Amino acid sequence: MKSMKFTLGLIVVMAMILSACGGEKEEAKPVVNNESSSNVATNESSADNASGADTKVVTYLDQEYTLPAKTDRIVITGAVEAMEDSIVLEVNPVGAITFSGKFPPLFESITKGAQSIGEKLEPNYETILSLKPDVILASSKFKPEVIEQLSKIATTIPYSHISTNWESNLRLLGELSGKQEQAEQEITKYKSDLEASKSQIGDSLKDKSVVALRIREGELYIYPEAVFFNPVLYEDLGIAVPAEVKAAKAQELVSKEKFAEMNPDYVFIQFSPDENRDTPNALEELQNDPIMKNISAFKNDHAFVNVVDPLAQGGTAYSKIEFLKQAINLLNQ
Repeated sequence: MKSMKFTLGLIVVMAMILSACGGEKEEAKPVVNNESSSNVATNESSADNASGADTKVVTYLDQEYTLPAKTDRIVITGAVEAMEDSIVLEVNPVGAITFSGKFPPLFESITKGAQSIGEKLEPNYETILSLKPDVILASSKFKPEVIEQLSKIATTIPYSHISTNWESNLRLLGELSGKQEQAEQEITKYKSDLEASKSQIGDSLKDKSVVALRIREGELYIYPEAVFFNPVLYEDLGIAVPAEVKAAKAQELVSKEKFAEMNPDYVFIQFSPDENRDTPNALEELQNDPIMKNISAFKNDHAFVNVVDPLAQGGTAYSKIEFLKQAINLLNQ
């Protein structure tokens, strides 16, 4: 009888989700996000007195979420940031994002036992439901309608894509996975490594220009100083922010001619084949372009390609740790 009730309940929930979705594919579009470093809350959890020991309350970015006491079954959808943090804390989600239908090498260590729940912008509600998650970590870029549908399956937490929230993100995952101490250790270690790196470079970059560049669909893009790998370069290492980066409000297309005018001394280029399917030779063409060859970074062999995996988001604990480790040696050349 209990089995029949559970089955009937599962069918009812599925019907509600499929009816609400209307069979249309959700496209994740940015949600207005007013989070800033000033209101990033330290994650805390406590027993829910009303529900007893079967639940806990987790506070994340000033929002409270009631969850099962044990959150072993974590599903990640849309939030590549949560995938990266899972690498750092060695968390194995039961469901995770695939890229072009597969788990890329970057996430191999955490997805050996995971099931695909769809592509980054295309959560598969039916598959997520079948995994019986304790909690769902979704992209904070998802539209409210997507979060609403996911919340019908399990408590859904919009995992911040804002770089300044990287510590709160890692602490949240630590709280959910029971690895709070490891999360604190990783944060402390990054800050210690950062101080050592700053001492190592000293004033050598005082008058130098450094830019992080991404190639997408064959075009060149720069980002605001608080986005991509820029927080490591400008806020953490204290390198001067180029005027063009300071003026950027979002991902900004920049022509080769404009980039030549910027004439940076160092360039960190991220190129992913997945983002350049129609222009697979874009990187090679860029490197051989006469305009680019006259830029200081290219002339002096200070143009570095994919120092970290090109899928890395830039503002996560994993991205910061790996980028700092690689960049500091290259910036000392």
